[in-house]
Amino acid sequence: MKAVTLKASHTISRNKRELHLIGFCLFLIASGFIFNSPKEIYIGLYKIMTSPSNLITDYMKLTNIGATLVNSGLTTLLTVFLLKVEKVELTGPIIAGLLNMSGFALFGKNLLNTIPIAFGVFLYVKIMKINFNQAAPSSLFATALGPLVSEISFAYGFTPVKGIVFGYLAGIVIGFVFKPLADNCSGFYKNYNLFNAGFTAGLLGMFATGILRMFNIKVETVSIISEGNNLPLFVWLMVLFAAIFLVGVFVDGYYPGRFKLLMKHSGYLASNWIQLYGYGTVLMNMAIMGIVSTLYVVILGGELNGATIGGIFAVTGFSAYGVHLRNTLPIYFGVYLASVLNIYDPHSTAAMLAALFGTALVPLSGTYGPYGGILAGFSHMAMVMNVGYLHGGMNLYNNGFSSGFVAATLYPIFNAYKQYRLMKKNDLSGFQGVDDH
Repeated sequence: MKAVTLKASHTISRNKRELHLIGFCLFLIASGFIFNSPKEIYIGLYKIMTSPSNLITDYMKLTNIGATLVNSGLTTLLTVFLLKVEKVELTGPIIAGLLNMSGFALFGKNLLNTIPIAFGVFLYVKIMKINFNQAAPSSLFATALGPLVSEISFAYGFTPVKGIVFGYLAGIVIGFVFKPLADNCSGFYKNYNLFNAGFTAGLLGMFATGILRMFNIKVETVSIISEGNNLPLFVWLMVLFAAIFLVGVFVDGYYPGRFKLLMKHSGYLASNWIQLYGYGTVLMNMAIMGIVSTLYVVILGGELNGATIGGIFAVTGFSAYGVHLRNTLPIYFGVYLASVLNIYDPHSTAAMLAALFGTALVPLSGTYGPYGGILAGFSHMAMVMNVGYLHGGMNLYNNGFSSGFVAATLYPIFNAYKQYRLMKKNDLSGFQGVDDH
């Protein structure tokens, strides 16, 4: 992939990126008070933090829109502050992690259940004496197992203090082992699953759920999903993404050549797109993918709720690190095709999430073309509906877990077919070459 040589004016300082992220968090918090009163938000936040939060617990249904947005804003703001304290560089992967945090704080993560997991990663860094920058993505994505902390804390009849202590101990252990496990999981699917953390979290969630079930402790997924808020949430999302796009134009200008180069990137082993294509270009790509993903949900008759907006935020975040229109549309089409043909409701929140988080497979789509992307999306829809039981909803990144299996299955097949075509092409060229002589 050809890199872009950026002028100094196109490299935005870390402080400005921090200010933009803080502005995003404040927008979430302020929006909450537009939807609900302070009293409703306070009551809602308490309910959010004391909920088991298993997948899928839409906080907008559990409480209200205002409390959900404030929870997302506060959780992300705390994360930005911690990254600032540790002087973590705000690269594409980190921005992807932060938007992921914001999205899942709409349906599973909160201030209470993310802290011990992040602390566990921090403890690992200190004991292993490595730079926190190396583990920063793990500290963000490991919080996928937040429901495990909440489940142990509030669902098993312990006293509040004892439950939180046990839940936090479990969270610290999860955080501590997450990075070394994640570092080794990517080899299973040769880095063709963009949501590597989802597969890692799925393994840990499956292991933890197996232990709990072994002692006759019931662990199950739930379906707490809000409906009927499409109009206000659609307008809210369009305002947000328009603002992100305009910030991108303002700080960097619009350069079609950079977009063209970005769209040629397969998404495989996506490096720091901010450095390659410019901060403003990346922001504009994020805004475009946010708008396209929102339209996908609305046009196909889905509901905008905590879960689907969480998925939209995840796509937006990973648009700083691998996702763009060209490698995403085949995935969306493949998932939609599967949802129309199979027994599942194509308009359901589960089907929408399969498409949105199916973007984990964009490296396959970008490397092996649109047909590869369509097959990957189709296969993902089949797989994701059957793996949730394994971790009982403890892993919020269920789609990332599924994508790991899909990528591990399809990559060898796609690669073998590609090698076969190259072999046939070379044989034909060799034959023609001899004939010409």
